[in-house]
Amino acid sequence: MVERVLSARELNRAVLARQLLLERAELSPQQAVEQVAGLQTQYAPSGYVGLWSRLAGFRRHTLTEALLAGRVVQAWVMRCTIHMVSPADYWPFTEAVRQARREWWRRAHRIEVDMPAIAATVRSHLADGPMKQAEIQKRLTAAGHPRAVWPGVQLWVDLVRVPPAGTWGTPRAHVYGLAEHTVAAPEPAVTGERATELLVASYLRGFGPASAADIASFCGWSITATRAVLARMQLCRYRAETGGELVDVPEAPLPPADTPAPVRFLGQWDANLLVHARRAQILPEEHRPRVFARNIPQSVPTFLVDGQVAGTWRYTDGEVRCEPFQPLKPDVAGDVEVEAARLAAFHVE
Repeated sequence: MVERVLSARELNRAVLARQLLLERAELSPQQAVEQVAGLQTQYAPSGYVGLWSRLAGFRRHTLTEALLAGRVVQAWVMRCTIHMVSPADYWPFTEAVRQARREWWRRAHRIEVDMPAIAATVRSHLADGPMKQAEIQKRLTAAGHPRAVWPGVQLWVDLVRVPPAGTWGTPRAHVYGLAEHTVAAPEPAVTGERATELLVASYLRGFGPASAADIASFCGWSITATRAVLARMQLCRYRAETGGELVDVPEAPLPPADTPAPVRFLGQWDANLLVHARRAQILPEEHRPRVFARNIPQSVPTFLVDGQVAGTWRYTDGEVRCEPFQPLKPDVAGDVEVEAARLAAFHVE
């Protein structure tokens, strides 16, 4: 069978559809983060903006309530980065990336420490309840451990950010607790090969079709490990215009290339702009240095026009102020202005 060739425009529309950016969906926050394979939320309000752009009638309190009730969890998962995920996804995702994350840490931090022992100490500190990150670090320092062990602790102890830390009202409050205290583990436990397959399937449902290299980048795995997972799965296969192989889960949406893509606003570090989604060309390469730059501590919020980043935005003095990368057509500028006004109202609801 001749494999179908997917154009860059078709891949763009496929990712936008799966990321709920072609049409706002009638879903709960929990359902939404499952659909999009988690929301990257180093800066917690970006998760709120991300859901506002994806869900019909979304209000800030809806996500805050979901976080407080444990229906949405914030934790280090893929790429050693804080994500909002559902409780059902938390344990499989964590299990799927745990070993790769530890191996990365050992390569990046060549220090002689007994991480299992340090992890046991941290677990004892948190046995009675959550603790501020600063206090955990203070106790580690007092015990004679270098500050560099803190990133490692996150990989040897399953920690979750405990709300109201990490909500719209307290975005910079870092309070962490043991995941086992608040996130129910699946029965039976999902481990090993099954966990990795679930993560790949989730990624493809949210970002596919994709190459093995894309999946490896998202998961933080080696390309060899990624191909081993793909070999066990029943997947659809396509070709990119450049000739590379793409894989996908069956019956996932593949909208036509001419499907309209409305104006949408994204927060900092939105995963659609990262390297693993480059094939979708949501962030044109000529604009990448204006969104991710060494002199910028975090990525800048962006807005999409016809499925691609067309400029940046910031909320200031009660307004969402947009800075297009190039002049917009009058009708497009009007659409951006309307959406910006709605986003400004969302900030003060």
